[in-house]
Amino acid sequence: MPRITTDQRRARLGRRHRLTPSTRAADPAEAARSLIAYHATDPGSVYLQARARTLDMNPATLGRALYDDRSLVRMIGMRRTLFAVPTELAPMVNAATTRAIAARERTRLVALLGESGIAADPQAWLEMVEAATVDVVRSHDGPVAAAELSAEVAGLRERITVGKGRRWVGTMSVATRLLMLLAMEGRLMRGRPRGTWVSGQYRWAPTDRWLGGDLPQLPTDDAQTDLVRRWLCTFGPGTERDLAWWTGLTLGAIRRALAGLAVATVDLDDGSTGLVMADDLDPEPPGEPWIALLPALDATTMGWTARDWYLGPHGPGLFDTNGNAGPTVWAHGRVVGGWSQRRTGEVLVRLLEDPGRAARAAIEGEAAALGEWVGPVRVVPRFRTPLEQELAAAG
Repeated sequence: MPRITTDQRRARLGRRHRLTPSTRAADPAEAARSLIAYHATDPGSVYLQARARTLDMNPATLGRALYDDRSLVRMIGMRRTLFAVPTELAPMVNAATTRAIAARERTRLVALLGESGIAADPQAWLEMVEAATVDVVRSHDGPVAAAELSAEVAGLRERITVGKGRRWVGTMSVATRLLMLLAMEGRLMRGRPRGTWVSGQYRWAPTDRWLGGDLPQLPTDDAQTDLVRRWLCTFGPGTERDLAWWTGLTLGAIRRALAGLAVATVDLDDGSTGLVMADDLDPEPPGEPWIALLPALDATTMGWTARDWYLGPHGPGLFDTNGNAGPTVWAHGRVVGGWSQRRTGEVLVRLLEDPGRAARAAIEGEAAALGEWVGPVRVVPRFRTPLEQELAAAG
């Protein structure tokens, strides 16, 4: 089989993920399209992912893309994770992943309502509350916050028990689960949040008003094949396991999608077999030097489950125990350290290996530039990792 070396994989990553100086995108949606989507569980991370890949980016630039131009939309997709997706790709992500997740979530919510004793007929009660919620959202001239909806729809204020029978147990409002479900089903969209650009308290709008029409409904198999193809073009070479992890699809669905594509297998330096599109076998030329400070849950850092070729031995300090990536420092296609933001706003870097004098100087300059760019905002990762916490405590 043909071989794609680790050096070639790193060069591919730099170019295709818009991280080299010459491949920066003109706007945040173009950069997101190159990645398929930005991870958006951490609201501030979306902005930092776009900044690392877009020319002349500032928070207002991404705000316009999300809330004015609406060239990006936030939606649940792969692995039941929140993403910021280019609007033209939203129907594909919805059909490939979100519809099935929504069906499971509806079943789960009905069960939680029954277990919590909220209604004798939880299905009927849920239908009543969701209809009232959508009516109230439509009655407002613009997007409306969850707290405002809960003030008008009493059922949204009910509390359900989660984690029953486990080591942890807690409660949450019906609003938290139901608004997420209505968004998964394509009935609502997340609008501009309350507060700053790191806030996750979104306002909600009817999908047809937000996008100018409902999401087109695509065939599931076609959408899954397209999703797998896009992943191979952006992240390939990778393994079936990488694909299944990233997409959240079963191996059966992955293999059905691969059967509909012209795919080639290649040898990788770690001894495994990778997959690429059959027309993507040309040797990758050496990449230009580049450095980046990528945020927690960055789309590149989270792109594969087999990470040694770019992460090396640094995983324990830079990932939490559930596989969530913290802030990372990159040099020429590999992770060389981590970073955090002090309470003062200063960006503090810890190198875990020596990337060379030129790269060290570039990293120091980028850390200072990032601190100035963020300004008074404090970007605290939702999932704290060991090195990030250590650096933050030092400030």
